[in-house]
Amino acid sequence: MVLLMLGGFAHAQAIEPMPFANHAQELRFQHLTHQLRCPMCQNETLADSNAPIARDLRNQIFKLMQQGKSDEEIKQYLVARYSNYILYDPPLRPGTVLLWFGPLAILLAGAGVVLVAIRKRRREGVETTTVGDSADNGEDW
Repeated sequence: MVLLMLGGFAHAQAIEPMPFANHAQELRFQHLTHQLRCPMCQNETLADSNAPIARDLRNQIFKLMQQGKSDEEIKQYLVARYSNYILYDPPLRPGTVLLWFGPLAILLAGAGVVLVAIRKRRREGVETTTVGDSADNGEDW
């Protein structure tokens, strides 16, 4: 039992600290890594992921910050390398329309199917009730 519990701790990895020049630079780094998606995990930010690629990207972002690149320049670099998917908030463009409005379209289509099914059941229910009332002679099947 103890070996199994200790085995889980062996796989846990801490995110290594980086030598920031000041607190403002650290806050900028944290803000930027929370805006970017891990390409491997897909549902985690770079700040939250322990994947090797997330660690590499955090190091790359830190190096770009040390070179004096702005947040937009860093984002453009990552988008050129990984596409708009790396951004948690991708820009509204013809190529990202499905990302923005796809879930809403699926939700509305599902609601439409449910409404059609409900109306169809009501219509069939009214017709069978009318027919059933006139044909009801008290016998059960």
